Amino acid sequence: MRYDLELPISPQTQSRLNVNAQRSLIVGLVLNLGIGIAQAERPNILIAISDDQSYPHASAYGAPGISTPAFDRVARDGVLFTQAFAPAPGCSPMRAAFLTGREIWQIGPAGTHASSFPRDLPVFPDQLGESGYHVGMTGKGWGPGNFRIEGWSQNPAGKAYTKHKMESPPGISNNDYAANFQDFLADRSEGQPFCFWYGASEPHRVFQRGIGAANGIDPDTVEVPGFLPNSDEVRSDIADYFYEIQWFDSHLARMLDLLEQRGELDNTLVIVTSDNGMAFPRAKANLYEYGIHMPLAIAWPDKVPGGRVADELVSLIDVTKTILEAAEVTPKEADKMPGFGMLSMLTGEASAGRFPRGSVVTGRERHSSSRFNSLGYPCRAIRTGSHLYIRNFTPQRWPAGTPQKFDEVTYDQDGNVVESRLGDPHGGYHDIDDCPTLQWMITHRDDAKVAPLFAAAVDRRPAEELYEIHSDPACLHNLADSSEHAAVKSELAELLTEYLTETGDLRQTDPEAAHVWETYPRFSPVRWFPVPDWARDNPSSVPNQPWLEERRPRE
Repeated sequence: MRYDLELPISPQTQSRLNVNAQRSLIVGLVLNLGIGIAQAERPNILIAISDDQSYPHASAYGAPGISTPAFDRVARDGVLFTQAFAPAPGCSPMRAAFLTGREIWQIGPAGTHASSFPRDLPVFPDQLGESGYHVGMTGKGWGPGNFRIEGWSQNPAGKAYTKHKMESPPGISNNDYAANFQDFLADRSEGQPFCFWYGASEPHRVFQRGIGAANGIDPDTVEVPGFLPNSDEVRSDIADYFYEIQWFDSHLARMLDLLEQRGELDNTLVIVTSDNGMAFPRAKANLYEYGIHMPLAIAWPDKVPGGRVADELVSLIDVTKTILEAAEVTPKEADKMPGFGMLSMLTGEASAGRFPRGSVVTGRERHSSSRFNSLGYPCRAIRTGSHLYIRNFTPQRWPAGTPQKFDEVTYDQDGNVVESRLGDPHGGYHDIDDCPTLQWMITHRDDAKVAPLFAAAVDRRPAEELYEIHSDPACLHNLADSSEHAAVKSELAELLTEYLTETGDLRQTDPEAAHVWETYPRFSPVRWFPVPDWARDNPSSVPNQPWLEERRPRE
């Protein structure tokens, strides 16, 4: 079945980033003369977050095979960012960091996957609501995880609007996001500014196989990242992923059109980004480029000169601070928000190249239940304009998941294990979303061209990794042991240590206390794996996990 998207493409959108030179010149002259821009009412705020989309997968970036006219419109009307990064490469920790404007190691259980969200953490939707904004969301807010157990009456992203549904392909949410946005607007008081969180479930897996090609996306036109095999199966999988991005974009287009029809688009701060990278091996849940490098476009026609491309390094926690800055809200516990507000950069008041970031730091803990005792894979990374340095705190663990897990466990009437059966030798890579690409790589893992890529995705990794981004965007050539790059590694290692220390990361400051990460409950299914050699040889090194005791098989 073919599912056609209504994608109204104007001639301006079709020409990539057609710069409104006259408007930019006039605004620049006004700013340079010191006249300033007249203060308008506080802006509306529309935040659109796709689920599992990597940079550069939008047509504004020139990616072949994909059409994202709504994203391109925001980029044309505002600023297109080329160096934006997520504070974590997984759904719930990134969303929690974005909601709070803090790093994942500053927010307790909210900083790991599928846990809880402490009620005392200040989030920007609450603060905007307290200042008079009408606040709501549709689709995926913060999650997965359990927010109610901490006392939240609604998702930390705001009141949910979910009434409207629509026909959708298999694997795609039937949530009519744009219609729910219309309900949200109808629910506010006259003249009240709004903040709306549009959290799509796309392009999160699963994808309907072949849906991209069936809807006009030619798999032969897509660019395959260097860490994936260039095979027909992988190309088709990427085309399906592109189709889901276009589904997300089509709802954004309807929202922008609605605001334009109502005369409210010019005073709306529109932010379009993603939570983490594409759900393919060595991307999502990894601190490599395609796991943390995000698409980002921001527009506010009343205040932000359009048609600009920003190459400054930014973190999505900087966007959090910018939202509060634009809304004229002083953040609660601002001293715990290490990001930088970007408003002066967006409006043109700050000179180009003057944004204070020289690097971005990101990290991860647990993603899926992928190892013995559902342990995580803690790592941190620092990204500069030229290099990526990664510190893996537990190199003895498997980064994508222990290859083999228990597929079948049988208990007696007292709950004791009487029989257990190990599953497929490559069935435990649960930090990679199951997909045609992964299964194709497993099947062809002994092929000469596939073997090194498969190993890069699933094999154990050293304690330190270093990559030169411009020559190696696929992050396949680790330079950490290269004498030629020793000075760069030393400098980045020192910068990372300083930042983690300043922001209170226990992984850096107190490794023993960092076991607290393993004590945070996981409110999702738990898988069971054999006891690894390192745990069998040194039982005292196994973190105490009270949350797991009631779910653990008794042997």
